[in-house]
Formats: sequence, structure tokens, C-alpha cells
Amino acid sequence: MTTAPKKPAIPAAKTPVARKKPVAKRPAKPKAVPQKAERKRSGYLAIVIAVLMLILFSPFYYKYVVGAFTATWHWINDIGEDTNYRNYKSFNIHVAEKYTIHGIDVSYAQGKIDWPKVKAMDENGLHISFAFIKATDGQNFIDPSFQRNWREAAKTGIICGAYHFFRPEHNGKVQAKWFLKTAKLERSDMPLVVDIEKLDGVSPAQMRIELDACLSYLKYRSPVKPMIYSGLSFYTDYLKGYFDEYPLWIAHYDKPEDQVNQAAKWQFWQHSSKATVNGIKHAVDFDTFKGDSIAFRQVLIQ
Repeated sequence: MTTAPKKPAIPAAKTPVARKKPVAKRPAKPKAVPQKAERKRSGYLAIVIAVLMLILFSPFYYKYVVGAFTATWHWINDIGEDTNYRNYKSFNIHVAEKYTIHGIDVSYAQGKIDWPKVKAMDENGLHISFAFIKATDGQNFIDPSFQRNWREAAKTGIICGAYHFFRPEHNGKVQAKWFLKTAKLERSDMPLVVDIEKLDGVSPAQMRIELDACLSYLKYRSPVKPMIYSGLSFYTDYLKGYFDEYPLWIAHYDKPEDQVNQAAKWQFWQHSSKATVNGIKHAVDFDTFKGDSIAFRQVLIQ
């Protein structure tokens, strides 16, 4: 007897297991900084700021840090130059750093001068301290700009000195009188200057006679002994050994200082005729005093 095949049993459906949702973690709270530590950190910051302020506003900062920077800049700027000299580009001059008293000499040739601008000009400590101003020429000429220059330069505090352009063909004593009549000296002015640069057709001996007459008259009728101005060549050829008692203002342009020192015992040196100075529209002569501020004051009329 045949039996019917058995049907396979159908497995019962599985009931899905519900999954639990992941629980989101709460971010950890930052640990609170203790107030004592916060105050300590603020204290350190305040100290640092105070130290920086002290450095920035300290004279030592400007003396050493800024000074070192400035010196480095000058070293770069003056590469290839004599180390004893410095270029002052705004003044268009080249002079030894050891000299600290500088000035100019002017006449009508410089036109109308703005003296406050002259006084205010400064490059790394170099500035105008004095000015020689042309007063007279020969026996009867007065520089048309003298009175204005004499008055306005003094107002700014620039120390002034007057000079006379000497003419050897004319009487020396008459020239001295004309000079004194025009230039009225006061306390703290520089000595009177006699500018002698040429023979004007007379012999050296005759020139010296008239120059001696002029200087002698000025010496006994002005508060201090007058000064002689001359070019180095003219001085060595015709004056050296004859007028050594008088202070000397020598002119020798764009040459080493040792050439001037070997040839003359000078007090003032006109070392450039091409200087540029604020307030003056034309090139101007630039001068240096051989000495410090104390020595310079001793030269002035007391």
C-alpha cells in the first residue's frame, strides 16, 4: 500500500527584535579655571606689557637700539667713503664727524633767505649754528641784503658774524672805518672778518701794507681781534708768516682735511661752495668750526 509523501513543515516567522536607539553622549563640560590661576595669568600679561612700554619709552632704547639702527644705516650709506667722514645728503656736504659746530656764509648772491627754515634744518644732528654775513666791499659799497640778513638770522638764534670784502688797491684804514660804520657788533656776535682773496693789480707788498692798516684799525676799535678769511693758495702764497696773530678762516673745497691742517692753523674752514640749505634758493658756502661748543663760545664777543 502506497502512502502519500509528507509536506515539509513551514517554519514559524520570527518576530523582529526592536533595536534600542543609541543614547547621545553629552559633551564633557570644560573644567573651570580656578580664579586664582586666571588672576596670576593676567598679572604676568600686565608685567610683560609694562616692561615693553618701559623699553619703548626709555632713553636707553633710543640711545642703543635706535642708535644702533641709525649707525648701521649710515654704514651702508657710506660704503666706500673715508670712515672718518660722513655724507649729509640733504646738505650736499661731506665732512668729518668729529666737528659739531657748523655754519654758512651768505651775501646778496643767495637772494632773500628764509632764516627760520635755515635754523630748523637738521640731518642726524648736523644743523646751522652760525652765519657769516657780508656787510661791505671796498670803500663805499654795502651789501643790499646785509641789514635784513643780520636782523632776521639773529632772531632765530643763529650766531652772526659780519665780513668785509677787502680791496687792496684802496686805503686799508678807510675800508676799516666803512666796515665799522656798517656792522654794529653786540654781545655774542662773532669777530669781524676781513676777506682778502686777490691782489687786484697791486704788488703783494702793497697789499700787505693796506691789509695791515685795515686789521690794525679794527683790532683797536672792536671788542675782539678781527679774523682773516682767504683761500688756501692765496694764504700760503701771500699771507702766511705775516699775519699769524689773527684767527684764520680758510677756504679749501672738497679736499681732505690733512691738506688744510698742513698748510694753515685755521679756526674756521669753508669746505664747500655747493651746499644746499632749506630756505636758501641758491647754492651756499658751508663752514665748520675747529672745536667744541665751549671753544666756540670763547670766540664770541663777551
